[in-house]
Amino acid sequence: MINKKVASVQEALEGVSNNMTFMLGGFGLSGIPENAILELVKRKVSGLTCISNNAGVDDFGLGLLLQQKQIKKMVSSYVGENDEFERQMLSGELEVELIPQGTLAERCRAAQAGFPAIYTPAGYGTEVANGKETREFDGKMYVLEYAFKADFAFVKAWKGDEAGNLIFKGTARNFNPNMCGAAKITVAEVEELVPLGTLDPNQIHIPGIFVQRIFQGEVYEKRIEQRTVRQKD
Repeated sequence: MINKKVASVQEALEGVSNNMTFMLGGFGLSGIPENAILELVKRKVSGLTCISNNAGVDDFGLGLLLQQKQIKKMVSSYVGENDEFERQMLSGELEVELIPQGTLAERCRAAQAGFPAIYTPAGYGTEVANGKETREFDGKMYVLEYAFKADFAFVKAWKGDEAGNLIFKGTARNFNPNMCGAAKITVAEVEELVPLGTLDPNQIHIPGIFVQRIFQGEVYEKRIEQRTVRQKD
């Protein structure tokens, strides 16, 4: 029987070291691998390149790694809710590569599928395309973008089984499925870890072949990034 379950987040992050490249799922504060990030903070690994849609907020998610100066480079699409990120970027302390969101998703998916690169129309004629190969297809110009290369992918799912099969919930699905199998080692943390055979095969979003390690997370804050309520009449 295939069993990819590990006993703890500490075991799940075995092999993590300085100067590695990590993929981290999530969109805003939805579906981020909270337990893995907290363990990275505790281990004080540094010189990291982090590929993620955004950089968390000042006191949560990747923002915690930024606070400790553990991230050397951020590869992201949106970073507008993190003051410390802005400060480090403007001061030159942090290297930043901003990528159109669809291109970020496809570069993850290309790595997952084993494709070395993709052609995308996004960014052609802008600074995004500077220094990159371009090519015309059917009268339209495209930019060559290379698949990501990462040491670890850290993803978060709602439910998973011991073989690594995953089910995501709602908007927490976001970038997580694309990052599964897109790095040398994929670590999945789940809110509920169940025995093999428990999940309905028709409900599984990512098969276990894309996951090397899975563990049940301890605490999930489920924060709301920006709470907006109607003014009282």
